[in-house]
Amino acid sequence: MRKGYCINLFGTLWTRDRSWIDRHVINHEQIHTAQQLELLVLPFYVLYVLEWLVRLIQYRNMEQAYMNISFEREAYKHGHNLHYLKHRRHFAQWR
Repeated sequence: MRKGYCINLFGTLWTRDRSWIDRHVINHEQIHTAQQLELLVLPFYVLYVLEWLVRLIQYRNMEQAYMNISFEREAYKHGHNLHYLKHRRHFAQWR
């Protein structure tokens, strides 16, 4: 895994270097964990990859495709709001 990246696998964060991980990154990943749980985990990953592929065809750019996945849009939009998960509605990534 490249430095400065992390991945949330089944609610566990994986990264090469955790020095850059702060409470906002953790909150971003906790939003992903909430998304995973409400979709019963495995469907989350299937939908995530499928949406990324659709966005990749749409934008023809890996970074732009990633940033426009509905799951990422929600997590980036609310990652700095440390109270967001207390008030998050179910399936908020599609609202």
